[in-house]
Amino acid sequence: MAMPEEFLALAKKVNNWGRWGHEDEIGTLNFITDDVVLRARDCIKKGKRFSLALPLSSDGPQIGAIPGRVNPSRTMVSLNRQLSRDPDGARTSDDVVYMGLQCATHWDSLAHMSYRGVLYNEFPASSIDEDGAARCGVDKYKTLVTRGVLLDVARVKGVDRLEPGYAITPEDLSGAEAEASVRVGEGDIVLLRTGQMQLLKGGDKQAYTAPAPGPGMAAAEWFHDRDVAAVATDNLTFEVYPAEMKGLRYPVHLLHLVEMGMTQGQNFDLDELAADCAADGVYEFFLDASPQPFIRGLGSPVNPVAIK
Repeated sequence: MAMPEEFLALAKKVNNWGRWGHEDEIGTLNFITDDVVLRARDCIKKGKRFSLALPLSSDGPQIGAIPGRVNPSRTMVSLNRQLSRDPDGARTSDDVVYMGLQCATHWDSLAHMSYRGVLYNEFPASSIDEDGAARCGVDKYKTLVTRGVLLDVARVKGVDRLEPGYAITPEDLSGAEAEASVRVGEGDIVLLRTGQMQLLKGGDKQAYTAPAPGPGMAAAEWFHDRDVAAVATDNLTFEVYPAEMKGLRYPVHLLHLVEMGMTQGQNFDLDELAADCAADGVYEFFLDASPQPFIRGLGSPVNPVAIK
C-alpha cells in the first residue's frame, strides 16, 4: 500500500534528516544543550519531587496485545545464601527480572519504528538484527535531563479523560499551553495528559489499551516548530488509536521517530503531578527521565522524576 500523499507532505515538513549531521543517532535530543539544562535548573523552587513511573510488577499494563511485550517477572536466584562457614555470618539474597523493555513506563528509541526500509536519518532498517539496533539504539541517549512542561489537555477541556480515539490537535496543544501560562520551547520535554491512565488504575486494562486518545498527525508539526526534545503521554499507544487514516498504522510514530528523530514516551503516570500543577498554577519543572543504557536497545524502562 502506498503512503497517503497527505502523510508524505507532512513528513517532508517535519523531516530532520541531516540537521545534526548524517551520522547523528539522537535526533531532537540535540536540542538539550548545557544552557538548556541550566535554565531547567531554575524551575526548582520548592524541591517537591514526583515519580511518573508505573510500578514494575507482573500486574503491569500488558495484556498480550503486543506479542512478547510482557510485564516484569521477578524471580529469586539467591535466598539468604550463607557466605562463610559461620552460620551467624553474612548472608545474601539476589533476584532477576525478565521483562519487555517497553512494557511499563518507557522511552522508545529511534530504532523502534521504520518504514520504506529506513530509520531516522535514513539509516537502513536492516541495521536492526538479532543483536538489536546497530543504529539509533537507546544506549545512544546517555542522559535525558531538561525542563519538563505538562500540557493537561483533559483538564483544559473540562473532563477527567478525553474520549477514546480523540486526536489531539495543535489548537489543543496551544490551548493547554496558554492555560499553563508557559511557552514550550527548544529542548523541552512535553508531558501530555489525556486522562487515559485512570482506566488502568481502575483495573480495566483492556479499555486502557485501546481505543485511546492521543496526539494526531498534525501535532507533529507543532512539536517540530517548537523544537521539542521529546514527548511522553499517559497512555499505552502514545498516539491516537485507531489512527486518523484508515489503513495507515501508527503514523505519529513514523513522523516522530523516523522523520523527526524525536523520541516518545508511553505509560507515564501524570495524575499526581497534574493535581499539583493545577493547585499551584506551575506547569514547568526540572525533569530527569534518563533511560537505562541497554546496548542496542529498542527502548528502555524509566523512572521519570519531576522536581518543582
